[in-house]
Amino acid sequence: MTSSSDTDDTTSPPSSTAETLFSSDGGTTSSSGEFSLSSGDIPATVTAAIDPPSYVDVGDAPAAREKCVGRQERVSWGWTSVIGRRSEMEDAVAVVPRFVSRTCFHAGGCTAPGSRMSGDVSPLHFFGVYDGHGGSQVADFCAKKMHGVIAEELNQEGIGEHEWQQKWQEAFCSGFRRADDEVMTDAVASEMVGSTAVVAVVSGCQIILSNCGDSRAVLCKRTQTIPLTVDHKPDRVDELSRIEGEGGRVINWYGARVLGVLAMSRAIGDRYMSPYIIPVPEVTFMTRSEEDECLILASDGLWDVMSNDEVGNVARRLFRRISKSKIAGDKSPAQVVADNLTELAGRLNSSDNISIIVVDLKPRRRLKPSTEILSNPD
Repeated sequence: MTSSSDTDDTTSPPSSTAETLFSSDGGTTSSSGEFSLSSGDIPATVTAAIDPPSYVDVGDAPAAREKCVGRQERVSWGWTSVIGRRSEMEDAVAVVPRFVSRTCFHAGGCTAPGSRMSGDVSPLHFFGVYDGHGGSQVADFCAKKMHGVIAEELNQEGIGEHEWQQKWQEAFCSGFRRADDEVMTDAVASEMVGSTAVVAVVSGCQIILSNCGDSRAVLCKRTQTIPLTVDHKPDRVDELSRIEGEGGRVINWYGARVLGVLAMSRAIGDRYMSPYIIPVPEVTFMTRSEEDECLILASDGLWDVMSNDEVGNVARRLFRRISKSKIAGDKSPAQVVADNLTELAGRLNSSDNISIIVVDLKPRRRLKPSTEILSNPD
């Protein structure tokens, strides 16, 4: 299955029939596309989505700008989802262009609040990777429904200039809890089936991540690879303390596992493991800048065999090679990166399903069309 999207009108209202691309068909699936996107800057803040909410600043707030950075840039994406060496496909991927539309000012964190651009209505775009366990039902449900649930919560929250980070956090927390509840009330799956969820909302001025489980997202900048999520592993100090505080145990059985069963400490579903396994996400806010190269979301089929830096280095080498060649090939640069990372994970003996989304944050590359495909990162 292949699909693409190209959206030039950024002033139209959000559509109830927004194009949604998702996969969990058990085979090899990839897709790429493009959309118009404005770009800017927000305070870089990491928020742990727990009660009460806590905020940890990881960067100084940038000075006010005259306009949003890269306002006229185009952003493209590519993704793959393969069964790998597993007997069943339990991953799912969702790409939802225009999942909601907001002005930069009302999305929150605009660094050019007095500019004309801050009042322009622009689409926000949704990307999600879901890694199921015990079956594919919950991952499939999240791929089809999660973005809609989050959009509804955003509309209820009425995100604005003030306390915008808290409102985004509340929308994601409420959305993840709703999805978890609907898995049970709609009898989507048995209480022994669950899924991780790592989702990103990309706008012209910010990248917002919400993570629950051990899938992961990283931001590749010009010379750095920055983790935007922290895996929810049972032996993570704060997670271990929470689980033991609820009366649970973490047992080392081929790695740290909750009650000797699950290798992650947060997930959608898995009601039989409540209250030790919770559907509460951690939310991250990252400033967009001109140094951003790409955003990568992936299931642990990639991260089990490649480090953050290794993944970032491969992505940067490929983007540079494509840029220098001036050849577009039959695939977008983001799709070439996604395909190569998938192939590398397989060659490194990944034993899991592998699902990867690559969002190209520098689509200013104007390349000549060609049938040549660049598939070797070396």
